[in-house]
This record gives sequence, structure tokens and C-alpha cells, in this order.
Amino acid sequence: MNRHENFSAEAEARRDLPSRPWSPGEAERQDTLIRYLGAVASAAARHARAEEQAPAGVTAHPAPSAASPPQPSSPPGAGVPLVRDVMDVPAASLRDDLPYRDIARLLAREQVGAIPVVDDEDHVVGVVSESDLLAKVAFEASGHRVGRIGRLRERRIHGKACAETAADLMTSPAITVLPGATVAEAAWLAALSRLKRLPVTDRGGRLVGVVRRNALLQALIRDDVEIRAEVVARIESCCPPGDRESVEAAVHDGIVELTGNIPAAEAARLVAEVEGIADVVEVKNLLTAET
Repeated sequence: MNRHENFSAEAEARRDLPSRPWSPGEAERQDTLIRYLGAVASAAARHARAEEQAPAGVTAHPAPSAASPPQPSSPPGAGVPLVRDVMDVPAASLRDDLPYRDIARLLAREQVGAIPVVDDEDHVVGVVSESDLLAKVAFEASGHRVGRIGRLRERRIHGKACAETAADLMTSPAITVLPGATVAEAAWLAALSRLKRLPVTDRGGRLVGVVRRNALLQALIRDDVEIRAEVVARIESCCPPGDRESVEAAVHDGIVELTGNIPAAEAARLVAEVEGIADVVEVKNLLTAET
């Protein structure tokens, strides 16, 4: 092996290794993240299926947006975690006339990266974040000025650099969620908007709380033991006594593996039931039909 080949081999080996030693709990954190991504993907897939099954011209579950917060897809008491169950109350907020220096102090005091901006009646009108403040300070420090014909993004940053109050600094309209939305729908919205905190409003747009992405994560991810207990309950409800004993269920990282020998129609019904369980990322159907 020549020097060049030896160098290439070493570089390839380094790419296969982590850039630093894993800290305690790193594997658990990565596992949690994978489970979270799976839950968000499942929520997005459910929305896509609902839209495909809707009649022409009708949207069964519109994609969540600032103007159309996600609606609860399950009735209360159905065992599906809702935003109201995990949101923080009361929620810190600020008025749109607050000076930017006071905004910085408030963010530091609350130890958050963003805070909703409300009007006199507590309607959420926007969100101001650390990045908004950083853009202002950095732009002022650089001395850079936008030309007569500047890119839109650059001109927006320049506008924030000239801002003195929350009304000029904030991002508006704010992306919000209803307290009756499911945790999975809120997590999907947080993923789409890349936000760590979502303001929670009532149907009139008034602030009632804030939900953190970490809280959504923890609510979405149940222990495999809990998921398996629900799978077993579905087996007992779908299969008669003579068949249920032959069905085995294993759960790992939210993935359910079903094995056994039962009638085809019974197996199809069971798989559909298990797929509908919250936090189930995937169902591996290894069931065989009775002969």
C-alpha cells in the first residue's frame, strides 16, 4: 500500500468513528430522537392518508399553519395525549411596545429563546426571538448597509436592525397551536416550522400557554413495555380464545413484530388495530394464515 492509499484508508476509518467519545446517556438520547422522528413521521403519514381518502375538493385534515392550527383528531378521553396535557401555564409574554433591551433581559430571565408577543387583549400577534435580537446587534456592529437593490432577506434583516421595539423585531404572524390538538400534530408542526416552543392559543387567538418541543417528545415516546401491553389488549379483543394464544407480540423502539398462525381476515384486522395505536412506529406482520 502506497502513502496515498494509506492516507485514504485512515481517512475512511476516521469517518466511521465519532468525532468525540460518547458522553454518558448519548446512546439513550439518540434512541429517543429516533423514536421522536418516527412518531412525527407517523403523524405526517396519517395526515397524508386522510387527505388521500377525502372526497375530491375536500381536505380532511388541513396542513397546520398559523392561520389554521391543527385540530384534535381524537375525541377527549380516547387515550391520545393532547397539547393541553403537556403545555406550560402560565406562559411568559410581552407587549409589542417593549424596547429591545428589555426583551433581551426578559429572554435571559425566563431562560428561553423566544417569547410570544401579545396585544392588549392577549391575542398573539407575533414571536420575538434571540435570533431577532442577534440580527439587530450583528447588523449594527458590522456597519453594513443594504444597497438600493438588495435581496429581500437582506432587506428584512436591515429592517430588524433598525427596530427598537418588539413590534418591529418580531416574526409575524406567529405559528400557534390549539390546546385540543394532539401531541403528534403539534410535534409535526414544530418539526415543519423548526421551532422549540409553540404558543398555545384558544380559538379566539388569545394566549393560554406554551408547549415545548421537549415536552412533546416525552409525551410521544412511551416505553416499549406500555406499548406491548396495549398490543396484547388488541390481540385479546380481535382474536377468539382459540387463536389469541398463538399470537406473539414483540416491541422494540416502537416497532411491533407480530408472529403466529391465525385466519387471514383476523390477521388483517389485528394489524390494522395495532397500526392505530399511538406511538407505534411500524408493524411487522409475520403472521401466517391457517391452513
